[in-house]
Amino acid sequence: MVRASLAAAAAALVLLSGEAPASTVSKQDLLIPMDDGVSIAATLYLPDGTPPAAGWPALVFLHGLAGNRQQMNALAEGYGFVGQNYAVLTFDARGHGESGGLVSIDGPREIADVRAIQSWLAARPDVADAKIGAWGISYGGGAVFNSLVAGVPWAAVATVETWTDLYSALAPQGLVKSGLVAGLASSIPDAKKAPELNQIQALAFSGSNPAAVRAWADARSSLSKLGSVTTPVFMAQGRRDFLFGIDQGSLAFAKLAGPKRLYVGLHGHPPSTFPAADTRAMLAEGRQWFDHFLRNLPNGIDRRPPVEIAPESYKGRGVEFARLPIATTTTQFGLPGTKVFARGGKVVRTTTPLRKAIEAFGAPWVTATITASGGWSRLVAVLTARTSQGKEIVVSAGGIPTRNGARNVVIHLIDQATYVPRGSRLTLTLGSSSLAQSTSNLLYLDLPMPAGARVRVGNAVLTLPGLQTAITR
Repeated sequence: MVRASLAAAAAALVLLSGEAPASTVSKQDLLIPMDDGVSIAATLYLPDGTPPAAGWPALVFLHGLAGNRQQMNALAEGYGFVGQNYAVLTFDARGHGESGGLVSIDGPREIADVRAIQSWLAARPDVADAKIGAWGISYGGGAVFNSLVAGVPWAAVATVETWTDLYSALAPQGLVKSGLVAGLASSIPDAKKAPELNQIQALAFSGSNPAAVRAWADARSSLSKLGSVTTPVFMAQGRRDFLFGIDQGSLAFAKLAGPKRLYVGLHGHPPSTFPAADTRAMLAEGRQWFDHFLRNLPNGIDRRPPVEIAPESYKGRGVEFARLPIATTTTQFGLPGTKVFARGGKVVRTTTPLRKAIEAFGAPWVTATITASGGWSRLVAVLTARTSQGKEIVVSAGGIPTRNGARNVVIHLIDQATYVPRGSRLTLTLGSSSLAQSTSNLLYLDLPMPAGARVRVGNAVLTLPGLQTAITR
């Protein structure tokens, strides 16, 4: 699922990118050597003519996992980043495209590469060394954040649908999103994987050494260090992104000490897409961000309310808010009952029709009484809505590891924004995987469990946060 979406996004970027760069821009493919002997393949765009006295301001574009610089070339050319005003550099990340080396998922080696590339660009006499910005999507966005807290001197950055805390993104509450992680892992050829990747995946799936998995993820996370960052940061998270939820941006927004802007839009990993209906507008705001902080243009992007949410009924503009958190109300739904089931079984509980629409915003949560036995090791919750017209929407999902015995549990679902129309019925499905809700829902796989494992699920309560004033119509 994830691998197919990456391929589709790459094709869409080429198809939707727009016009090629003006003829007054030169384009050169080159190799940049790293300190370990690996060569990183790159493309450099330079405006023709005499550069400013201090050199051209510059932008570096970082692609997603299993992507390449050609995708970033299409984006930079088609969405107005390549032109008369910027030097632009794109590159194939280590282990990708035409670059050498192995992929370790934005680990210290990849961040050393990013530092070397920024330094190489800053050393050019035709580039303004204090006016270099970075734009990254997904895997590339993680590298932008990680390089920023590692001290790479970006003058401004923009990130799209990415993470700041990799452990909470991939293994919220300690249970790995096994389907998404398996899809991400399969997008990297085995010959391009660093040796530790398969070992970390096996540990994450088995749950046998969560401390090792957390340590690996923490080395690739920026959130804990963002409080000292004063660099201007533009973030674009997806309303409905089951890989990297809204919280990956909102928690970063709360910590950042410098100029910042958070755009919550229609783009994202599944169930969303990139590009989406508002992608051109989102990218235009990113361009304005760089124009203001790298070229000193007084375009007002720094004075606008710093949080923007695109409605699902997008008509050309989002709704801006002055601060986070945004005002929400919570609605609770009692879901009584008792059922015992084994692996492959499930409990399904449905509400009465909603009396009014809810624009879910934030992380829903489920509380329940359970009794696990025989080595039952996990419980996965999937929240769906069926509209009065019969359309089914997966609102959110989450899961927790369990242990033998009786206890009360709280399952926090993914932080999302989903409009649920009036008259819809909400359904909560609890099982050993997300496949219990639908065989096409591969978020949490049905991993092995002892044959005699059982779980008894008693009364449950669903709490659903929603915007005080819906913005989708």
